[in-house]
Amino acid sequence: MSIEEIQNEIVEEFALFDDWMQRYEYMIELGKSLPIIKEQYKTEDNIIKGCQSKVWVHAELEEDKLVFTADSDAIITKGIIAILIRAFSNQKPMDIIEANTDFIDQIGLKEHLSPTRANGLVSMIKQLKLYAIAYQTQLN
Repeated sequence: MSIEEIQNEIVEEFALFDDWMQRYEYMIELGKSLPIIKEQYKTEDNIIKGCQSKVWVHAELEEDKLVFTADSDAIITKGIIAILIRAFSNQKPMDIIEANTDFIDQIGLKEHLSPTRANGLVSMIKQLKLYAIAYQTQLN
């Protein structure tokens, strides 16, 4: 599936819920299915700066696609990074770089997060794209 197709799928899933409590519960469930980062990668280097909670992200190139793993010490944040990883993991670095993130606004995520969590969300997206840029540079 392309990034856009996955993002559309996420938007459709969130549309099934009537209120934000249900959406938060769904995000917590998504967090539980997150591909967990190996302990050896839970280092200061892999912490996303700008997040209120601790969020670790690791990226590896497998064949020509980036595979992300992550973890967080907060359940909502774990759900947020799980959504982003679902959209961007197992994709080509250039596709990640070029992908838009309008789906975040379509599900209303930013407006339902505290300002510090919304900043953290922006930092997570930025970090995933930075990984993609770094790996794309290696592929060139």
